[in-house]
Amino acid sequence: MMKTSVKYVLSGVFMALFLLLIVLTKCVDVDSIGPNGTKVGFAGLNRAVAKSLVYNKTWYQITELLGYAALGCAGVFAVMGLIQLVQRHSLFKVDMNLLLAGGLYLIVISLYVFFNKVAVNYRPVLTPGEKELEASFPSSHTMLACVVFGSAFLLIPRYIRTDGLKWILFTILALAMMLTVVGRILAGVHWLTDIFGGVLISVSLLMLFSGLLDRFGTTLKNEGDIVEM
Repeated sequence: MMKTSVKYVLSGVFMALFLLLIVLTKCVDVDSIGPNGTKVGFAGLNRAVAKSLVYNKTWYQITELLGYAALGCAGVFAVMGLIQLVQRHSLFKVDMNLLLAGGLYLIVISLYVFFNKVAVNYRPVLTPGEKELEASFPSSHTMLACVVFGSAFLLIPRYIRTDGLKWILFTILALAMMLTVVGRILAGVHWLTDIFGGVLISVSLLMLFSGLLDRFGTTLKNEGDIVEM
């Protein structure tokens, strides 16, 4: 099992790589290859991938549905926390697992808002119905799916004892995560570096979340009981 301190270090490493990617995207091989002459870094790589993967409506819709599934997954933990808050009459008595998950999701929302306002890249295409290009770095669907499904992967063993059910859920979460990342590339609505950025920031956040769970989280010892680790 990975040590908590190592998780914190890896979180910092992946965050540094994410920030480095932003800097390089604004400095390396920048060219006006996007719609309306928008400038994109790593232009050679991004242009080559974009030309081979044009807009695909089917994959776009699949990833949109998976995005809603991720929101629903986060909603399950939010409801669990709300039920505990009502039953226990204090925010401080809600399981730390759920409070940490709530904090993680707030960070994701904040990053989504920030990178919509401070655009690193714009999408390589205008999807049907769009009149203006949307900011595309990091891929918000990639970040949402990886962080929410990844956090669920970490939380499930703390609430479910049945091995069969756990592995079914693990499989579903892993498939949903991979389909979102791959599907977002195949949909043709992101530059390849947008996907890389989404993965890097997600790994950083999940490593931090996992380390905090090790340090402050609770786990299931007896059926129906949540106890301190």
